[in-house]
Amino acid sequence: MKLDVVNAEGKSTGRSVDLPDDIFGIEPNEHAVYLAVKQYLAAQRQGTHKSKERNEIAGSTKKIKRQKGTGTARAGSIKSGIFRGGGRMFGPRPRSYNIKLNKKVARLARKSALTSKAKAGSIVVIEDLKWDAPKTKNFTGVLNGLELTDKKSLLVTAEHNPTVFLSSRNIQKAKVMCAKDLSTYDVMNAGTLILSEGAVDSIKSTFVSK
Repeated sequence: MKLDVVNAEGKSTGRSVDLPDDIFGIEPNEHAVYLAVKQYLAAQRQGTHKSKERNEIAGSTKKIKRQKGTGTARAGSIKSGIFRGGGRMFGPRPRSYNIKLNKKVARLARKSALTSKAKAGSIVVIEDLKWDAPKTKNFTGVLNGLELTDKKSLLVTAEHNPTVFLSSRNIQKAKVMCAKDLSTYDVMNAGTLILSEGAVDSIKSTFVSK
């Protein structure tokens, strides 16, 4: 698949790039995408939730009433979970929500996500952006040129570019990241995927080298 390269104003530069079919033209595997997105979202959870159990509650250990003859159920501790102020039964404990995902499945998921965007016509290739200083106005001009002002977009650069990143930080629906950090979730969550020329080469080398 060939796509025209546009400049920051959204106009064609006369150049084109070839998106390899083994990355952008495979048969999408929806289940692999589901697993990759599930793993990403699970990894965002801190897992620091905790409630006090009966052995962690401050209180007397004295038996609160006699064993028999009260007409009610026997009870030995005021810290029991059946009483107000007692510990919680089977409450949450700190844990990790990380899910293991095989490397081949993760690679298949990323290829499937990129293919889905390509088939939907939601990929734009732009020339590498080089700005002297971070300015939100510069990034807004790019979005205006691509007609993506009010749409969710993800700009993928070849390497970490602090100038471009800082220029997009105040724009709510825009996100910038380098190619090596690209995940299945980021691709699927973006309405339009904006690839810089250098990012296309980085994506190719990433899938070839692994």
